[in-house]
Order: sequence, then structure tokens, then C-alpha cells
Amino acid sequence: MRPIRVVVADDQELVRAGFGMILDAQPDIEVVAEAADGAEAVEAVRVHAPDVLLLDVRMPVMDGLEAARRVCADYPGTKVIMLTTFDIDDYVFDALYAGASGFLLKDVRRDDLAHGVRMVASGEALLAPSVTRRLIGEFAARRPGSGERPARPPSRLLEQLTARERETLVLLARGLSNAEIAAELVVSEHTVKTHVSNVLAKLGLRDRVHAVVFAYEAGAVVAGEG
Repeated sequence: MRPIRVVVADDQELVRAGFGMILDAQPDIEVVAEAADGAEAVEAVRVHAPDVLLLDVRMPVMDGLEAARRVCADYPGTKVIMLTTFDIDDYVFDALYAGASGFLLKDVRRDDLAHGVRMVASGEALLAPSVTRRLIGEFAARRPGSGERPARPPSRLLEQLTARERETLVLLARGLSNAEIAAELVVSEHTVKTHVSNVLAKLGLRDRVHAVVFAYEAGAVVAGEG
């Protein structure tokens, strides 16, 4: 099986090198390039076509947010994970709007770093369900704040989904894992995965994180609902 190809972008050489060594030591992960700023990160993605880009939020020349926008728009095959020193960071919310698939704190444990890369590469949610719910709930509540935001997606897009697919979307947005959704709907986990894949395809979404964002944005659920 081909290893997960990763580019690491951070303006701090020790951070960049440390993350690179940790990931390169994994048998199923290969670091194909490093970048010291956002412009280098975008170029590295163009040249190497990695599966995952680890991208620092704050970098010189081109910041991580602009780099995320460009990579997500021009290279949809590359999933973006933002690196930050803050657990709730306005730039991270903007990065999620730009198309990033989640974020990791820079003090992440080495096992969690590798696990996060694997999760995002496979299209699964990077964050634990409880954290996803808190993050996306606050993210949705901050929507009127700083930064350019896209228009609210029309709720009619939800009409493309079957009743069961819409139920799956709502449960995703409430922070349930595949196993919990399966139990709630009394179906197998394989069936849940099929529903999730159908939701992503029909709505044109990159991954589970963005399915959650869409659910809030389209009004399928409301931030803070139980």
C-alpha cells in the first residue's frame, strides 16, 4: 500500500524538522517536502501532490490562511491540517471556511500527530466527536465576525438527500461517531459509512468536518442544540 504523502509547513525550523522526523518514522507515512512559509507550501503541494499538508497558521511571505485557501481551491486532492498554538483561534475558523480539514495544536503528542494525519488522509473527522461539536458550534456562532465568509448555503441543497442521509448529517453535526450513529439508526457501521459518502458526494463536500460545517450553515442543526 502506498504511504500517506505529507508536506510539513512551519516557519520554525525546529518545529518543522521535529514533525517531519516523527511522521517519517511511521511505516505508512512519508514526508515528501518541508516549507518555511505559505508560498513555499503552495509550491510544494503543486510539485509533490501530497495527501496531507500540515500548515502553520502564522507564517511569513504568505500566511497559512491564504495558503490554505489556495491549496483547497487548486489542489482538492490534498487535505489541509492547520497547526496552531491556540485551541480556539480565529484564524482556525477562517481556515475551516477556506477548506481546511481540521487542526492540531503544536504541542500535540507524537502518536496523536500521526493518528491525525491518518484520519484526515482517510477522510474521517480529525477531532474527537465531542471536540468537533464544541469547535464547530463555536465556529458557527462566530460566523458574523472578522474575515470574509461565504453566503449561507441554500437549505434546498438538503433536498438532494434521502431522509436517512439527512438523519446521518444531523447526527454527524451533533458530534456522534460512526458507531454511535449506527446505534442511533439501528444499522451497521458499513451502512453509516455509505450514507456519509453519499452525503459528501451529493453536497460536494470535502470530508466529514465540512459536512458538519454545512449542517450548521444550511440550518439543518443549530449551534448549541442538544
